[in-house]
Amino acid sequence: MSWTQLISEVIDLRSFSNLWYWIALAVTWSQASHWVIGIPFDMVVRARRSGGQAEEELEEFARLCVNRVLYISRTAGSSLLGIGSAAYTCLGLLGFYYGLEICQAVFLILFPLGLVGLLSVRTAGRIAEYGDKGSALHKRLGRHRMAIQAIGVVSIFVTATWGMIQNANIPVLPN
Repeated sequence: MSWTQLISEVIDLRSFSNLWYWIALAVTWSQASHWVIGIPFDMVVRARRSGGQAEEELEEFARLCVNRVLYISRTAGSSLLGIGSAAYTCLGLLGFYYGLEICQAVFLILFPLGLVGLLSVRTAGRIAEYGDKGSALHKRLGRHRMAIQAIGVVSIFVTATWGMIQNANIPVLPN
């Protein structure tokens, strides 16, 4: 096997038949549900169980993360929304209208993460608005994590279904 064939096999643009794509999808959603607004969820669990110093650290870290998310959304939110919308439109058109499988695969990972980003801004705003601390903070971050996991489950289901259709070569899109 030549190097070009080896590279072509490793970096295969047929994403849905590539094991690395599915590993990347699993790692993406694992990380998305672990890092809630930039806060590692094990920190929330430790603060809920232990209280005291762990609770103080969580509240301070949450304050920093919430302020960071809100600052980014205030200063660059409109630009990020415009760039993100343009990128999703390009990926969607290239993937689902023109049939480029790599664009379909990237879209199916990134679009739900965009929803998670919007949800994170909303949750950060509510934490700042209500000044959540203690059990109220735990509850809000826990609900946010559950919402992220629900988006992840739906995303993985849709991606797996679309990937099976693509691998079975069932024509779904007009060419």
